[in-house]
Amino acid sequence: MLVRGLRGLQHLGLNLGSLVSGLYVVLLAVVLRLGPGPQARWCLAAMAVLASLAWLSSLRRARTIAELATSRIASAAQGYVELMGHASSDMEQLIYTPMGGMACIWYRYKLYSKDNAKHEWRQVGSGTSSSTFDISDATGVCTVDPDHAEVVGAEVRTSYPGNEKLVEECLFGGSTIYVLGDFSTLGGANSALSLREDVSALLSLWKQDRAGLHARFDLDRNGTVDLQEWELARQLAIQTVEREHREIHQQPGVHVLRAPADGRLFLISALSPRSLHNHFLRWSVFHLVIGTAAVAGWVVLA
Repeated sequence: MLVRGLRGLQHLGLNLGSLVSGLYVVLLAVVLRLGPGPQARWCLAAMAVLASLAWLSSLRRARTIAELATSRIASAAQGYVELMGHASSDMEQLIYTPMGGMACIWYRYKLYSKDNAKHEWRQVGSGTSSSTFDISDATGVCTVDPDHAEVVGAEVRTSYPGNEKLVEECLFGGSTIYVLGDFSTLGGANSALSLREDVSALLSLWKQDRAGLHARFDLDRNGTVDLQEWELARQLAIQTVEREHREIHQQPGVHVLRAPADGRLFLISALSPRSLHNHFLRWSVFHLVIGTAAVAGWVVLA
């Protein structure tokens, strides 16, 4: 449930790093407003716990990126993998941001309106794209389903249409994209086929055409298909299905990368693995400093 909740926040356009930072600001503001006392200490304790969890989460992300080697699309193992490829720039695959109209492969936007009474921006709209896009390397093409992904390093563009502020984050076609998630190949050699079920289905289809069945398998023309003749029909059905299965397995499969069902990190980025690793290490240091400061404040107020 926790994993689904966090992914839901990401899908609504709430970056987890920004969300945690915002909670720090709220807790600190409450502490400053309350002044010395038990309630302020509880807020500092909550900040320390939150910082500890965020520190561990950032370290886990950095370690995951460091431990996984980048796979080639055509030879990637089924399961949790790291890929890098060029995003498709085909105009038929590009999508457009709903407010700014920029062509891209993924977007997230937030729209703010000026609150004249308080002289500050108030968020009035947001959205995140869910359209799939393709990345390719020298070996093949993989379709990425970005639903519930944590997106890092997207290009941010801010504009001021009328009395509003529009902040758009985009990943663009033709750029190098890093993805970390659950990889699977649909169809081709990985097709899950059942010889028994398909032979049974083919024989049932033949039975529906009684005239055709007798014309093909009633060899002695006595008006019935006996056990020996039916066995010939079954053997032919097996040969037919085996041939069809071989043809299916020889066809190229479709590679897809999506969010892992077990809740592991699902990441899409325009940054390199090294830059991503350093990005999460910097965040871990930030959370460690916040946690240490919160504990120190708790001790001072004790």
